[in-house]
This record gives sequence, structure tokens and C-alpha cells, in this order.
Amino acid sequence: MELVSYSYWKRNQIKAIFNRFPSSVVTFRMVRNYYFVYSVQWSEMDTMVIREDLKEMEWLLNEELGLVHFYKNRKRAY
Repeated sequence: MELVSYSYWKRNQIKAIFNRFPSSVVTFRMVRNYYFVYSVQWSEMDTMVIREDLKEMEWLLNEELGLVHFYKNRKRAY
């Protein structure tokens, strides 16, 4: 999976598009020093989003933003 595009939205939120789900918009929120998936505006044109996809999305966005160190050191992992 690849991060196609992202944009800052409201305070501490980012909206992103991934190549595996091109018609679905993923909203991330910041918690402490990293971003996590808050919601997915899923489109029926895309395949179902599963938990492993959400983890990969979080990893890719945090890596893009240089926050992967904080993401790896979070207290609670899935």
C-alpha cells in the first residue's frame, strides 16, 4: 500500500488517500506525538478495510511525517 496524498484538515487532523482504497478518505487525529486512524469514509467501490490495513495506514502516514519513532514507542499496540 502507498500513501497517494494527504492534506491537513481541521486542528490536529489529516485526511489521506491510499492507493489500495482510492475512493475512500481516511481521517487521522493526533494523539501525543503521532497520528492514528480516527475514521474511514469507506466507498463501496473499494475493498473492505481491515485492521491490518489500518495499522499499515498509520505506519505510512507517521513515516511520511517523520513521526514513526513516536508511533513505535506508543504505550498500547493493537
